[in-house]
Amino acid sequence: MQYLTLPCGETVPAIGQGTWFIGDDPAARETEISALRAGIDAGMTLIDTAEMYGSGRSERRVGEAIADRRDAVFLVSKVLPSNAGFEDTIAACEASLHRLGTDRLDLYLLHWQGGVPFEETVAAFERLQADGKIRHYGISNLDLAATQAFVHAGGAAAQTNQLLYNLNQRGIEWELLDWLQQAGMVTMAYSPFDGGRLAQHPGLSDFAAQRDMTAGQAALAWLLHRQGVMPIPKSAHPQRVLENAAAADIEFSAADLAEFDELFAPPDGPEPLQIY
Repeated sequence: MQYLTLPCGETVPAIGQGTWFIGDDPAARETEISALRAGIDAGMTLIDTAEMYGSGRSERRVGEAIADRRDAVFLVSKVLPSNAGFEDTIAACEASLHRLGTDRLDLYLLHWQGGVPFEETVAAFERLQADGKIRHYGISNLDLAATQAFVHAGGAAAQTNQLLYNLNQRGIEWELLDWLQQAGMVTMAYSPFDGGRLAQHPGLSDFAAQRDMTAGQAALAWLLHRQGVMPIPKSAHPQRVLENAAAADIEFSAADLAEFDELFAPPDGPEPLQIY
């Protein structure tokens, strides 16, 4: 497994595990738990969840999967903007900790910008840090102006910005990605397969087949070739998780990367931030 360094100096795996929709199907419980544990065993020890996912069901399922290996996991969750006030953030974090069956989060993110001033959310994050309930904090789905506003509101210790980023969704490359790279903040790329659409892309499928890899592995490996970018693919199947982890071993040449740009054009101007 490759690793990235957070602004705080701590290292995290270059590929994490997403959990959107994990926990929604009771019949999938055993398979989902096996998939998360397979990912941990393969070095994908960062697990990302959120109070929003399944109204807490994802956090509960993650809690089951990591119950006997909490110390091996870098655990991430997110607070809804409707809960981002000072007292509400603290209460939301405590509820997430209860569902996850742990006493701490390694990283706690503001899920997206709402109506609460950033200063209030930052103050809550700092209180949670002081109380030992979170180790680090960050943001999600914030464009460049909002990211800069969060930092200026006291959030200079933000470790990450979690963003929609994949071969089909490259808008953040115009300004935001460069700014995050210069700041040393890790970009957590969610929906790296664009909801499964990249697996059906004829050009990417041909590119991958010629190199003895899957289209999904090619999409992940492309993200891994971007400075400071961590894809967090979600899979509920152990074998697919192992395929995802194997993307860390893929190397692309300059010609390969140029071919990606021919298949999926980079932005030629500013675009509104895209969010799923």
